[in-house]
Amino acid sequence: MVLADSAIYVDGRPRRRCGAIEETLRELRNTSDSGRTFGWIDLSRPDGSELERLGAEFELHQLALEDARLAHQRPKLDRYGGTLFMVLRSALYQEDTENVTLGEVHAFIGSDFVVTARQSGQPDLDAVRRRLEDQPELLKHGPPAVLYALVDRVVDDFQPVERELQNDLDEIETEVFGGEPTVSKRIYRLSREVIEFQRATRPITDVLDGLEEAFQQLRDGVELNRHLRDVRDHAADVVERVESHRQLLANILLVNSSLHSQRQNEQATRLTETSLRQNEDMKRISSWAAILFTPTLVGTVYGMNFTHMPELDWPLGYPLSLVLMLLVAVALYAAFRRRDWL
Repeated sequence: MVLADSAIYVDGRPRRRCGAIEETLRELRNTSDSGRTFGWIDLSRPDGSELERLGAEFELHQLALEDARLAHQRPKLDRYGGTLFMVLRSALYQEDTENVTLGEVHAFIGSDFVVTARQSGQPDLDAVRRRLEDQPELLKHGPPAVLYALVDRVVDDFQPVERELQNDLDEIETEVFGGEPTVSKRIYRLSREVIEFQRATRPITDVLDGLEEAFQQLRDGVELNRHLRDVRDHAADVVERVESHRQLLANILLVNSSLHSQRQNEQATRLTETSLRQNEDMKRISSWAAILFTPTLVGTVYGMNFTHMPELDWPLGYPLSLVLMLLVAVALYAAFRRRDWL
């Protein structure tokens, strides 16, 4: 476990940075005005013992602690008594591999504390903390402001990922109609990335509904809900676009399959036409070979010039042999013409 950061905030401003969890807990115990003061403990890759320790200190529910230990949870917002437990999935697009890398953050929010736990470097909670510290009027709302900032950061990170997926889709459309042979593999891979991304984006609307309901119960929740409406608009836009990407990929896959089948049919048609042309040529060659065979046979037989050979001394032998060769050739030609071989 790595303590990423820990601090005590009073009236929206950091009062003290703490180098250890014990220091943060001690400061919170010694604080008399809990309504204006809260502590934020951020953990990176926490182990079970640290979570159990914080669970005992802040009376966190065992089911929430179990979800935080196991990770790979669906985005959600649960209430356990006076504590909220939120799970968010962040996203980052890897341009070199065209993969969407998902992160996960768990947040426990009470009246005077925020405990966040991450299993990876996503989302960048340091940026969330800096933004809140630069806006003390927002941070004055206490732990609920951290909830809002977390959701806002995650949804903001969704938008560039969605744009990169749109670019990949445009490229795939060009490759499909351009006949790129490896495009099917790319469509399948991108479909998996979109499905994984959708699992992170679709439940965010339920989380926002829960946050809005929770903020309505706060004294100054109206202002937080105003900020939350902007996040809701961005989240709804991303969810709709990702759903359209998934449907478009399914349609592209069908179109690519149809085009591939069409190309195969065209190729088979060309092969069939070539085979038919070759058959016609073979018919012609065979027909002329048969026509020329008879004169060749007669000429060969009578060209042997044996001494004791009939008709060699017959005066009509030569013209009759010529007539015979001509008649057989004409008969064969007529027969082949009737069969459309010539």
